[in-house]
Amino acid sequence: MRVLYPPTEPYDRGLLEVGDGHRIYWETSGNPDGRPAVLVHGGPGSGCNSDHRRLFDPDAYRIILFDQRNCGQSMPSAGNPVVSLETNTTWHLVADMERLRAHLGIERWLLLGGSWGSALSLAYAQTHPVRVAGLVLRGIFTLRASELRWYYREGASRIFPDLWEDFVSQIPQGERHDLIGAYDRRLSDPDLSVRVRAARAWARWEGSTVTLLPDSGWSSAFGAPDRSLVAFARIENHYFRHAGFLSEGQLIAGVDRIRHLPCVIVQGRYDICTPPITAWDLHRAWPEAEFHLVDGAGHAYTEPGILHHLVQATDQFARTGSREDPEI
Repeated sequence: MRVLYPPTEPYDRGLLEVGDGHRIYWETSGNPDGRPAVLVHGGPGSGCNSDHRRLFDPDAYRIILFDQRNCGQSMPSAGNPVVSLETNTTWHLVADMERLRAHLGIERWLLLGGSWGSALSLAYAQTHPVRVAGLVLRGIFTLRASELRWYYREGASRIFPDLWEDFVSQIPQGERHDLIGAYDRRLSDPDLSVRVRAARAWARWEGSTVTLLPDSGWSSAFGAPDRSLVAFARIENHYFRHAGFLSEGQLIAGVDRIRHLPCVIVQGRYDICTPPITAWDLHRAWPEAEFHLVDGAGHAYTEPGILHHLVQATDQFARTGSREDPEI
């Protein structure tokens, strides 16, 4: 069973100006001469953490992490309610990734994205296929109406009725027909206590359903009442209100643009956040991609079965050829 690689520290980092007043945090670790690979984090709005580096062999990879607009160490933070999210869309993030690639002097890179990161990876690859060496996708999420309805209206609520009751209790009965909109109003409230209370409830719903079995570590991490928590909830809510700035079914329909690229898809069978039907639809549209439906696993990348396949996939790509080899 594959596990995370030992901890490693960045050898370079910075803030990249990407326009619209935004600066995105980036870092590189591992082998400066290794195969370039970028971790595309989830949320949207969650930011990267040090364990993300450990999904890659540091001797084989030049490991790139970055925080998407307005979250993590990127500036300005969406934790400040006066910070507008108008210039934070999927297509701004795709452009940011391309600017970061050029800034780092990378010709092509491997993309590893989970949850929202799988959506952004697909959007980037379909926009810039010549810049992608391969993809590793986990917990597939494409922001179709049915996916958002499952998690924020009816579906997951039938499996976790107790947690759902806590989530909706923050919202008056008359607003519960549109929970995403109702939470948006509270996450933008000028009163900090209102924002934090809403962000905590929004994140607690996700943190409590992200693993197959209850894990207090995940739920507490999503429940910290701080600026980054408000940023996470605001950004995620913003994207969900706009269906990811995508047309319905766009990312699965666009597979033909990247069908020639190698890809590994990893999906937990009991993933409540992003149920397997979306991964299955992507698998059916892209049968050439390697597909793993992992029994006994939920959504979190740290669950043993999911983690095994992710590290196995990055190891597999590392063995395929030298850094100069254009084919993975």
